[in-house]
Amino acid sequence: MIDELAPRFLTWDEVDPARHPFDSASVTRVVRSLGPARRVPRRPDLPPYDSTLIAWSHDEGSLWADAMSHALADHYGRWVVGWRWAHDEGDFDGGPVGNWCCPRDSITTPEETLDRVVASLCEWRAWLESLAGWFEAYPLELTAVEDQRILWECAARNLILHVTDRTGCGSGWHGHCHQVLTWFLSRWGVAPDVAEKLIDEAIGGRFRSWTGPDTVLVDDVAERLAHALRPDDAARPAGPVPDHLHRWLALRETVPWEEGPDEGGDGPVNPVRDGAAEDIRAFDGALGTARAEGMLAALERVRADAARGAPLDFALLRGWQRHVLNAPQPPPFRDRPAFAKAGRERYGIAPDTRDRLDACLAESAPGGPRPLPLTARAARAYLDVCFFHPFDDGNARSAFLTLVFVLAREGVTLDAVGLLRRVTFQADAPQDGLVLARHIGLHLSETRRRAASPGS
Repeated sequence: MIDELAPRFLTWDEVDPARHPFDSASVTRVVRSLGPARRVPRRPDLPPYDSTLIAWSHDEGSLWADAMSHALADHYGRWVVGWRWAHDEGDFDGGPVGNWCCPRDSITTPEETLDRVVASLCEWRAWLESLAGWFEAYPLELTAVEDQRILWECAARNLILHVTDRTGCGSGWHGHCHQVLTWFLSRWGVAPDVAEKLIDEAIGGRFRSWTGPDTVLVDDVAERLAHALRPDDAARPAGPVPDHLHRWLALRETVPWEEGPDEGGDGPVNPVRDGAAEDIRAFDGALGTARAEGMLAALERVRADAARGAPLDFALLRGWQRHVLNAPQPPPFRDRPAFAKAGRERYGIAPDTRDRLDACLAESAPGGPRPLPLTARAARAYLDVCFFHPFDDGNARSAFLTLVFVLAREGVTLDAVGLLRRVTFQADAPQDGLVLARHIGLHLSETRRRAASPGS
């Protein structure tokens, strides 16, 4: 499970400036042309640590910042999500950006806020270009590592110091330092998974938040890393992309779904607010009025279909998707292989693919030969839609609506959905299904708690 807006998951291929053109002269025009620029929220005029302001920052403010990240990524590519990676305890811990902190401190007037977005994006880009320059200053060859260990060590030492200087060694700085070292090794041909392991072993948990490493520690980490490298640590040539739908269907049968939290067993829940609708108004609404209206229309139909006990199948999904995409007709099932995650996942197509999706979605109903908790059935149906990838566009939104339907069919509405949107999952990651089920359970238990004590 990966937060698609979190910069700590970015790879070097995703951020390498050589792969992603950027015109700094036009960035102000681009930022101000995006949907969120027309809907900068009004920050409450309250003291910095007022609980109402903090709640606004976590809710409306963060949803707007997420929408801006999403819009920027649509325009420039996913590399841009680092624009919010602030120093210390900002939106994301321990980053290199000083022009943005968090919605509470950085959203003010629309003009000032958009100027901060521009400045932060340019600052993030400049940092990536600076790193690329450092990497190119050490043109190393993994096959010749035995003769170049001193150079690898020197490069690692300088990069660590470069990151400590840029981040100020505040909260979480070591996470970005680990990432930068991984990027460096990846740039010079080390397989990313090998790089992760070598850096973990070299650092050994010795870097700490709010503490800058002394010279002895930096030298030791750099030396350990350089001396651990081997010529056979090189990344292997990429083979054909496998069919990740097949991988999901195989994994689906092995996940211990019965271990999902049984938070749905207490019957219907009437929340103090409709979390799905509020998220759509704040996040999708910032991206565009038509997008939000389409999602809200689809949500209304989802709830109506759940109330009448409609069976969950592709025909139901395509009725919702017509509203999601603002299409004149319900969209058809795709007729060719689909790709996601920048082409890293491929979902095949066969004559029975639609029928298999219908069979999987039917298992989301209560009862059946293998009774499962509501949270597990909702999570599994969500992932079914993700990896069958039935539509040419809007599959993440379709998966979210499917999850809402499975809950609504049993009388459950969540008052928040923050852990359930703007996340991605891997078709072959064994833990992702239960992680999603637990997140649904967490939202459900919190919804019940707040419904029982509305003033809390």
